[in-house]
Amino acid sequence: MRRIMIAGTNSGCGKTTVTCAVLQALVNRKINVSSFKCGPDYIDPMFHKTVIGTAAYNLDTYLMSNDTVNYLLNKNSGDIAVIEGVMGFYDGFSFTEKGSTHEFSEITDTDVILVVNCRGMSLSAMALVKGFKEFRKNNIKGVIFNNLSEKLYGNLSEECRKIGLVPLGFLPNIKDVQISSRHLGLVTAGEIDDIKDKMNLLADYAEKYIDIDKILEISENDRDTKFTSLEITKKYNVKIAVAYDRAFCFYYEDNLNLLSEMGAEIVKFSPLGNESVPQCDGLILGGGYPELYADILEKNTGTLNSVKECVESGVPCIAECGGFMYLHEIMEDSDKNEHGMVGIIKGKCRKTDRLQRFGYMEMTANRDNILCKKGDKIRAREFHYFDSDCNGNGFTAVKNDRQWECVNVDKNLFAGFPHLHFFANINFAENFMKSCEEYKCTKSKN
Repeated sequence: MRRIMIAGTNSGCGKTTVTCAVLQALVNRKINVSSFKCGPDYIDPMFHKTVIGTAAYNLDTYLMSNDTVNYLLNKNSGDIAVIEGVMGFYDGFSFTEKGSTHEFSEITDTDVILVVNCRGMSLSAMALVKGFKEFRKNNIKGVIFNNLSEKLYGNLSEECRKIGLVPLGFLPNIKDVQISSRHLGLVTAGEIDDIKDKMNLLADYAEKYIDIDKILEISENDRDTKFTSLEITKKYNVKIAVAYDRAFCFYYEDNLNLLSEMGAEIVKFSPLGNESVPQCDGLILGGGYPELYADILEKNTGTLNSVKECVESGVPCIAECGGFMYLHEIMEDSDKNEHGMVGIIKGKCRKTDRLQRFGYMEMTANRDNILCKKGDKIRAREFHYFDSDCNGNGFTAVKNDRQWECVNVDKNLFAGFPHLHFFANINFAENFMKSCEEYKCTKSKN
């Protein structure tokens, strides 16, 4: 399987820009490319998806087993897989390499291109490159320099070759493709009106300044990964409604695909469009940026009422982070103005000035619920500036030496700040499907 990983020395070095430039260049060459994001981030895959026109996937070596990572990588790959790294190359969970780009490249035996931001540096960039190459045993094969002037590239190329790395080109400072950021990272691809123009401009620069042919050559790696295929049985027949628009857009493609493979018909609706929840046997309210659209969401009483009626009628519901915020009686927006929301979760969801309970953790169920039995565990992740009067106590989360209670669970509800990837524990998806099937059967009897 042809594959390549684009890694960075640190967050903000430009690896998403370089990844999108390379992806668009490959697409423009009519190559069947697939894309992946190492780690749990939702936003970068949205940019990948915009470029390649099909789904992009998350692979996470903290949340998933090594076998699962290789299974999903192979399952979702086209003629060539381009994988964007997470944070700095060696950065993982709690000052370890667990969940890091380096660990991923070793588990999947993928060759790596290192992106180095040269802003404010010239020859010093090579000290950085050499340090990354020699710090641990690794698969780093080449380097792309970001924010570099053309006149300096020749000298840095020569220095790369001296330490056994392939110089693969550079990108100059391109003001026309700079992407804004906010408190959770980059703005989403759907918020940029001329996104395709920006990506094609990036591809033009990539063809001019980056050695795409050499990247393709490096990707021709005969080292196949070994894994056990998961046998997923289509044994249910349910309809699951999914809130999907600019306010609710944080979804792992593999989660929705898994539910579909188990027999779910996924039907999307837009709270921003004031669309009522479609007739369904299950409901998913994903994460996103509801705080940016709080005024619209508050005015869209058709959706608010239909969501409340749906949950109160017993439809199994998963509400993660932004979806959880939406279920509150009151939700603050980014400016801390209050807005009325669905009203299932009593109390207020409020904006804070710093990240709350940030990062990976392991969750243990305190009682039976629609996703699992008491005592069952799953690894998960939180990433939010908001907090709630009612975080719930259905699970106990543990991160290093810290623990806290989280998630509102009821006979048909799983609602809280944690984000779940079903391939961290596939039984959670199975149990959700069972809950939806049971609701459907009960509804038909009535």
